[in-house]
Amino acid sequence: ISISVFPPSNVCIGRYILNMQITSCGHTYQRCLGDFYVLFNPWCADDPVYMDNQTHREEYVLNEHGILYEGVHKHITSRPWHFGQFEEGILDICLKILDMGASYHHGSDRDHCWRNDPVHVCMVVNHMISSHTTNSIMKIPENNDYLKGTKPFSWNGSVPILQQWYSGRCRPVRYGYCGSLASVMCTVMRCLGVPSRVVTNFCFPCAIENPLGINEIFDCTGKNLCGKDKLWRYHCWNESWMARRDINQCCGDWQCLDPTPLETGRGSSCSGPTWVRSIREGELDLDYDGHHMFSRVNSNYVGWLSQNNAKRTKFFCDTWTCGQRLITKSVGSEQFEDITGAYKYELGSVKNKEACYRAYRRIHPGYCNASNCHIERELSSLKNPFLSDSGINMRLKMANCPMYGEDVQLHWLLENLRNENKTLKFNLCAQIITYSGCPMDQFWKDSVNITLGPREVKKIPLCISYSQYGPYLCDHNIMKVVAVSDPECGEVLMVSRDIVVNRPPVIVKLLSQPRLKVPCTAEISFCNPLQEDMKNCVMTLEGCGLFKEPMTIDLGTLAANQQARTIVEFTPYRLGSHRLLANFGCHKF
Repeated sequence: ISISVFPPSNVCIGRYILNMQITSCGHTYQRCLGDFYVLFNPWCADDPVYMDNQTHREEYVLNEHGILYEGVHKHITSRPWHFGQFEEGILDICLKILDMGASYHHGSDRDHCWRNDPVHVCMVVNHMISSHTTNSIMKIPENNDYLKGTKPFSWNGSVPILQQWYSGRCRPVRYGYCGSLASVMCTVMRCLGVPSRVVTNFCFPCAIENPLGINEIFDCTGKNLCGKDKLWRYHCWNESWMARRDINQCCGDWQCLDPTPLETGRGSSCSGPTWVRSIREGELDLDYDGHHMFSRVNSNYVGWLSQNNAKRTKFFCDTWTCGQRLITKSVGSEQFEDITGAYKYELGSVKNKEACYRAYRRIHPGYCNASNCHIERELSSLKNPFLSDSGINMRLKMANCPMYGEDVQLHWLLENLRNENKTLKFNLCAQIITYSGCPMDQFWKDSVNITLGPREVKKIPLCISYSQYGPYLCDHNIMKVVAVSDPECGEVLMVSRDIVVNRPPVIVKLLSQPRLKVPCTAEISFCNPLQEDMKNCVMTLEGCGLFKEPMTIDLGTLAANQQARTIVEFTPYRLGSHRLLANFGCHKF
């Protein structure tokens, strides 16, 4: 007997048991034929997650290999990530996540009635990633303290995280960061049949008081002080594709979901789903958390100078800093795709201004009936003159692309725009900044007097040696260099640059041709670039279809300039294109 089952497009997703009942000669027999799973179907035109482009379906549903983009907007770095949505046991774990998050809907889950709606499913998954009180999948370390767990940046893929959560009785895995949270959510959504991707937003504001303005405070040496607001150097979230019946969408589009709990002034919470187009248009009443998402790509950035912890002077305001670049992995390519235009119109354009006016009326209730001119005057009052209006142009330009262990070389370019001499005293400093905008140690300070003749241009070399920054960099490979004029000279001028220090590469070389279920060998090599020992060196290897579970190799201590080589053997267990990932860790990073 051949049995075919055709579930309707509005059926609830989940695991089903198929029973057969036979009646013969007055007797009834029942037999369980087995179980099967029903998922959302982006190939079905009647399904709310339908995506009509086959190439896009292959990328956003079937592809197990992803790329996370990090760094700063002027120096974007990337690292591979294994989503692993087709690994054994992952589907059952994803359904367990829905079971554990069922209380999110404040009702009985006995009939699972919400599981046919991708909107409610993605809300449950979004909440379960890191916002559930007791059973969230992953925790973010408080105050960058992760001694009692795994380093957030040491994960290579979603599978070990989900397996650890499941085998640990659904207790949170310690620890992750926004990139791993968004990637785990992408794995779960793809596994359930919902097209999804990870997006990185560079210059991401996390403001407590004013949703459309973020404040950073500096002292007279240029040191970034710890305030309530934070300007994240980058932040990752998830986008999922679906037609939203709750907002009367007739066809699918990208919906923004941010599983990272962020402080909003009324507690921390995840965000979404928010229709990406509504963010661009400023239609904030249309969707969940629209005002939060709009502010994250459109906030003003204001710099303040704190003198003697009392007087504060505003010396900088930029309308373009936040949401400067939004990118995601390109379809069928290892390169990134710039999707900034999907979230915001070009700055200063008519459509950009109209979207800002609409958003301003919804975010600030006192302006709900205000005219465009009234709002424009209010926004203009927040701005201050450009640096060039003071008669000085300045910028910091990288002279090299530093690797861990190398000196950081910069050129400080100054231009006098006036026909008169300019003499100024500048304070310079460098300090470590975490990806989430937390200022750490200030490890370098200097001061210099600059005299510029009429229309003169000067290029001043700056060098920060490894011996100066090395003891402080740790896991945070971002530093901020600042030059600020002495307040006693009059007008306060400032220029800054975020610098990414690249980590040394791990080299992977295959020594034999990979074949299904045939042992294969690879050589993994790493060279210590420092003039000092690297202690507690560990190499972690993993790969979907190659390793059933991550392989850890203890390398001990590597002496200065020592190269470590190790041969590993693995047996591919699945056909297809796979990626072998090697991650190196030590006491330095």
